[in-house]
Amino acid sequence: MTTASVPAGGDPRRLLAEARDLARRVRLAQRVTWLPLLVLALVTFGAIPVYRFGHRVVSDCHVVADGQVCKVEFQAVGFYWLVAMVVAYVVIAGGYLRVARARGVGARVWPYVLTGVALVVLFSAVPPAWIFRDPTVYTNHPSAFSLFLTRLLDPVGLIGLALLVLAWLERHVALLLFTLGYLAVVLVPVNFGWGAGWGGRWGDAPPLVISGGLLLLGSAGFALAQRRRRSR
Repeated sequence: MTTASVPAGGDPRRLLAEARDLARRVRLAQRVTWLPLLVLALVTFGAIPVYRFGHRVVSDCHVVADGQVCKVEFQAVGFYWLVAMVVAYVVIAGGYLRVARARGVGARVWPYVLTGVALVVLFSAVPPAWIFRDPTVYTNHPSAFSLFLTRLLDPVGLIGLALLVLAWLERHVALLLFTLGYLAVVLVPVNFGWGAGWGGRWGDAPPLVISGGLLLLGSAGFALAQRRRRSR
């Protein structure tokens, strides 16, 4: 009978624990969580004047019992989100790669970047339509599922979907919880009643400010946590 010998270097369980600890430290070194949140917050804030002053195309109008129903397309908004988001993800990828080289580790950001770009291209190829009356006040009564889907496929919702991919890549529980909270604010939506009666061309400003502000606060929080961890 022969018995397996333990390789020089110690207990295999200890080696496995050390390998897991090394993998965990590498994942921590790869994280630059504050960067995408900051960049995407700035992109969200930048959308506000585009919604307010951007050109709109009104079409497919027809008379209903309580007024006129028209389809309104925000062409400038679609163009803004496509260009701004692609540039944003290029900046995010560049930032991750620069940090990875500085810390001597690999970067796992490409699946996140490619997901984000694919989602925004999909949004631009199949833009959602909003129905207004005369033409700035909602007249239809969509189902809860339709509202959920519209908000999820809106650019601010797509930001959250891409962040879920980043949380999975980084095995980042805190980012996952933050993203779920962000999506809850976007999908409900949570606006604390602020700007509810504004209507017109300023009607999109409150949710954009809230979404962008949440991303900005998240960026500051993750940056502070990273600084504290690196100073230990």
